[in-house]
Amino acid sequence: MRYHALAADYDGTLAHRGVIDDATWVALKRFRESGRKLVMVTGRQLDELLAILGPSAEGFDRIVAENGALIYEPATKEVRILAEPPPEEFVQELERRGVDRVSCGRVIVATWEPHEDTVFHVIHEQGLGLQVIFNKGAVMVLPSGVNKATGLVEALRELGLSPHNVVAIGDAENDHSLLASCECGVAVANALPVLKDKADVLTRRPHGAGVCELIEHVLRDDLAAAASRLQRHHALLGHTADGMRVGIDPYAANIMVCGTSGSGKSTLTTGLLERLASAGYQFAIIDPEGDFTAMDPAVVLGGPQRAPLVEEVLDVLDSPGDNVVVNMLGVALEHRPEFFVKLLPAMADLRSRTGRPHWVIVDEAHHLLPAAWGDGEGLSLRPHGTIYITVHPGSVAAPILETIDTVIAVGGQPDETMREFCHAANIGTPKPCKEDKLPTGTALYWRVGDKHAHVVRTEAPKSERMRHSRKYTEGNLGQDRSFYFKGRDGKLNLKAHNLQLFLHIGDGVDDETWLYHLQLGDYSKWLRTEVKDEALADEVAAVEQDAAITAPTGRAAIRSAVEKRYTLPADKPSGVVDAPIAVLAAAK
Repeated sequence: MRYHALAADYDGTLAHRGVIDDATWVALKRFRESGRKLVMVTGRQLDELLAILGPSAEGFDRIVAENGALIYEPATKEVRILAEPPPEEFVQELERRGVDRVSCGRVIVATWEPHEDTVFHVIHEQGLGLQVIFNKGAVMVLPSGVNKATGLVEALRELGLSPHNVVAIGDAENDHSLLASCECGVAVANALPVLKDKADVLTRRPHGAGVCELIEHVLRDDLAAAASRLQRHHALLGHTADGMRVGIDPYAANIMVCGTSGSGKSTLTTGLLERLASAGYQFAIIDPEGDFTAMDPAVVLGGPQRAPLVEEVLDVLDSPGDNVVVNMLGVALEHRPEFFVKLLPAMADLRSRTGRPHWVIVDEAHHLLPAAWGDGEGLSLRPHGTIYITVHPGSVAAPILETIDTVIAVGGQPDETMREFCHAANIGTPKPCKEDKLPTGTALYWRVGDKHAHVVRTEAPKSERMRHSRKYTEGNLGQDRSFYFKGRDGKLNLKAHNLQLFLHIGDGVDDETWLYHLQLGDYSKWLRTEVKDEALADEVAAVEQDAAITAPTGRAAIRSAVEKRYTLPADKPSGVVDAPIAVLAAAK
C-alpha cells in the first residue's frame, strides 16, 4: 500500500459553503475503515470548526487547524499548539488603524482584503517575525515558517507516518505547501488555476465530489494512474554521456548493485541514499561487514563487540525521520543469514502498517540471501524499494533475482557482470557496452527488459564515505581477512587485524621481512581485497613498484597514504607494548 493517509483541506475541498455533504462523509468513512488515516488540514480556527462539525469531528484521526499552527486529536480532544501567537500590541494596532473583521485564534490572526497593506506595514514597523498567507480573499497572519505542510508533518509524526505515504487534496493558495509536501498532491476541479498548475493530479469533479473521486481511486488501485506523474520524487543516479538524466523511482524500483570488490558499489549506493534521505525517504541498511557505519544521517546499531537486536531496529524505525544501519559484525558469520531472516519479516510488518522504511539496503546479498535457498521459502520479499549489493549476482537466491527491475554494474568487466545476472535470472542480456573497465564514478545502468544498457556518470556522495571507518582502523577483520607478516621463510606469524595494527607491526618488523612483503605486492593486495580500498591499494602499489625504495622511506610512504584516508586513534592498540616486533617474534 502506497498511500496510508489522506490530508484534506476543509473549505472548498471537503466542504462546499461550509458543509460536508453526506456522500463525502460516506467516502471518508470507507477510507478510514480500509485501515488508512484521515487528517484535515485547514485555515479555520479550531473552535468555529468544532462548532460546525460537532461529534463528526471524530471521523478524523487528526485536525491541523489555523493553517498549521495547532493540532487537535478528536479521540482525546487534546490540543497541541505549535507556535507562539502574535503579541496583543499587533492586533491593537491593526484595530487602531481601522482594520475591521479582525479575528484571533489561538495563534492565527486573520482579516480580509484589502487590508493586506496595513497588515504588512504594522508587521514591519513593529519588527515582528510574522508572515502573511492569502486564501481566497482572507489575509492570515502567522509566525514565520508555520504553514499547512509544517502542521501536517507534526500530525503525521504523531501517527507514525511519513508525508511520502500521504495523498493531499486542496483548492486554494494556502494549499501549495500542503500538496508539495506529500507524495501526491491533488487539486479539486474548483481549485484556483495557480494551484492546478502545481498539482500532480486534478479531479474531474469539484468540492466533496472531487474528494470522493480521489478516495475511489486510492481504494481501487492505490492511485496507480498517477504514478507516472510523480517524477519530481525521482532520486538522481547520474547522467549519460549525452546529458540524459537518469533517476530512480523511489516507489517502484528494485535494484541490484554489483561489481568486483572495491569497485565503488558502496560509494554509489551511499550517494543515492544521501539524496533519498534528503528528500525524506526512510532507509534501513543491513550491513554485514560494517561498510556503512559512517553513513549520515543514520543510527548505527551493533558493532564488532555487540550484535544488534531486532527490537532496537524497530524502535529506531518507529520514528519516520530516523534511518538505521544494522551492523552485523558482532553476529557470527554463520549466523548472519539466520539473523537477517528474523529481521526481514519484522520490517515487512512495519512497512505494511506505515509504508516505512521506504528503502532496505542489503549488503553482501550473496551471503545473506544465497542461491542455495532455492524457492526462497521464509523470505519476506519486497516488490520495490530494495537495493541488493553483491560481488556475485549469480550467487543470490533466484526469488530475489526475479524481483529485480534495475541492474547497476560497476568496476571491471561490466558486461560479464550483466551476463552473470541474466544467466542466473534466466532472462535475455542487453547489448554489450564494450567497456573492459568502467572509470571511477561511472556505472552501467540497465532497466531489465530494455535492449540497451547505458553508461552513466554517477552523482558522487556529498561526503566522503568510510575513509575514517572504525571497522578498518580499530575493528577486527577476522582471522581470514587479517594481514600476516610471515617473512621469507615463514618464521614469523604476526597478525594485523586492522589498519592500526598493520602500521604498528610494520614499523616494528625487521627491514628484510618488511621488504619481502613489499616486493611480493602483498600490501596492496591486502588493501584491495580485504580493506576494499581500490584507491589506497593503487597508491601503495606504486610504492611497491619503486625499485629504489628503502624500508624506511617505504614505511613512511605507506603510512602517509593510509593516514590521508583514515582517522587513526592517537593511542597504541590495546595490548601492544613498545618492545620491537623483532624481539617479540624471536621469543615466539
